[in-house]
Amino acid sequence: MTGTPAVATVPFAWGPPPARDLPEALLSAAPGASAVAVGLYRRGQRSFAVRGSTAFGGGVPVEPSTRFEVGSLTKTFTALLFAELAARGDVGHHDPAARHLPPGTSVPVRGTEITLTHLATHTSGLPRLPPGLLRSALGRLMANPYAGFGRADVLRALARTRLRSRPGDRVHYSNFGAGVLGHALCGADGGVPYEDLLAARVLRPLGLHDTSATPGPPPGSTQVTGYWHHHPRPPFAIPGLPGAGAVRSSAQDLLTFAEALISPGTAAVTGVPSAPLRTALEDVVRPRLVLPRSTSRLALIWNIRPRADGSGLYHHSGGTRGCTAFVGFSIRHDTALVALANCASGPGNTLVQQAYETLSGLVRERVGG
Repeated sequence: MTGTPAVATVPFAWGPPPARDLPEALLSAAPGASAVAVGLYRRGQRSFAVRGSTAFGGGVPVEPSTRFEVGSLTKTFTALLFAELAARGDVGHHDPAARHLPPGTSVPVRGTEITLTHLATHTSGLPRLPPGLLRSALGRLMANPYAGFGRADVLRALARTRLRSRPGDRVHYSNFGAGVLGHALCGADGGVPYEDLLAARVLRPLGLHDTSATPGPPPGSTQVTGYWHHHPRPPFAIPGLPGAGAVRSSAQDLLTFAEALISPGTAAVTGVPSAPLRTALEDVVRPRLVLPRSTSRLALIWNIRPRADGSGLYHHSGGTRGCTAFVGFSIRHDTALVALANCASGPGNTLVQQAYETLSGLVRERVGG
């Protein structure tokens, strides 16, 4: 690593003290990053803070529209795509996944069939990763572990997968399950590629112009280089499980996404959400189950932490070998926070924890006010 990243800061308004003093802590929470972007929406007002450049020793100053890899935050977009197709009647919440996968695909059964809702609530019984993926990733575990595992590999892996539990019985976080959900949704729409289906049904209607499930940025956009232990990483590739981790987005777009989830009918989006998409925005945040040994709940992919006032704090994080991402929001308190950094999780990277604590404090402050 050479050079010192340029620093650019956009004025950021966090509301009354002491919360006003917290942006600096968030902007410094990922010391291995050359670029950090934070966005806040609060009761109709939005603001951004950014720091650094898209790469160490070069790049351009980061902006609210700069794209980062968001890793598992992709799953929240896949969940909304699922709810949108369900609102149109193209799929049913409890359709067997096998119905929408290619003919001849063998899907494991343990007492009952895996449904689309099982996949969207991590209750399918599928393991975290497809069998065979780690073996295929030998030699690139620290760089691009999913790059050599394609769609055909994922579908073949289903046939030799042993379910960890009966579908619907237990929660097991699963990249495999979210990826299979993406393939099923594409199958329900005639086999359209995931990146095209997501763009047509969710991204363009919400006006998310910086966001895509493709590696490269749109013309005129900027995108960060990811870093792992100060070493630049190649663009993250996940061809077999795009529904689990392929999306790139910006602080600007993720805040728009969160606003739409808070208020589907009045969100200040630049696109034109269809009636099914507005229905989907409400459906995707509906609590589905209570997590075992916890008071926390799960919607379609979104985690929900209950608050003392009876509201819920929705949140999800994501990471790749080069980036870290967080989105959280409170519907009742009309507040959302997003945070992005171009370094992988690891010692010293407290971005997700600090972002969650900041959002939680803002909601507490609102309750107290």
